Amino acid sequence: MRTPGILIFGMVLAPCGWILDLTATVAPSWRTLNDIPNTPPSEYIEQGIWDICRRTTSSVRPECGLEDTTYFGHQIIEVAQGMMVASLVVTLVGIAVAIPGVRCWKDRPNWTMAGLGGLLIFCSGVLTIIPIAWYTHIMNDISTVTPVINVQVGYCIVLGYIGGIFEVLGGFVMFIGICRCCGGKNRGEKRLDRVMATQYRNNPPPRPTIMPSLDRTRSNASSSVPYSKESLDDDVSFPRAKTPGAQSVNSSVMAWSRPPSSSLLCGTSADE
Repeated sequence: MRTPGILIFGMVLAPCGWILDLTATVAPSWRTLNDIPNTPPSEYIEQGIWDICRRTTSSVRPECGLEDTTYFGHQIIEVAQGMMVASLVVTLVGIAVAIPGVRCWKDRPNWTMAGLGGLLIFCSGVLTIIPIAWYTHIMNDISTVTPVINVQVGYCIVLGYIGGIFEVLGGFVMFIGICRCCGGKNRGEKRLDRVMATQYRNNPPPRPTIMPSLDRTRSNASSSVPYSKESLDDDVSFPRAKTPGAQSVNSSVMAWSRPPSSSLLCGTSADE
């Protein structure tokens, strides 16, 4: 039995979501501060949940490790750090639980283990979406020592949303495999009557072969054929040779039935 589609779907989206969440966690680009006073127009600051970097459009290497106690002391930063790390760990645990349940090296998958792994992956996606959505909602209200003129969303927010949605969808689809619904279609199963009908269409039963009867020993009265044995023997298109036994019998019969010749009769009358 091949792996059901819902398990393939979940096992593909879960690692992809984990990679996107990992990038969103470690990269310092949750928001971007532009038009900072007393700085060149080409300079901007990127803030994440672990680090803050100063970049310019002309330089390639950013200046990271900036201190901002007011920013890192905000409640959302502490919550985001804990929930994003927990999301990464739960995703790995869910994938590890789901792998032996998906195939388990048997004909049929272990739906209980696969569903439990899908539930863990679903929870990890929720753990990712909650802090990112909260951070996006209060992004302009987060205090910082740097006077902020223009605040823009960083690419980590976009990657975190996509990764969390991947994990939520993949985990939910794997979890619904625990319950057998839609006639087993959610598990990739087919109904028995449809399988039998498909096999019947592909391999129809052979037609019975009717052989003509060649038995001629039945009597004419019990035979339903409108001709007799003699007619079958006479109706030939080539001369049939007679058997020697038949010729001897016919010759002896003709010899006894032949009348006496005239010479024998005349000789007998003269003697008398």
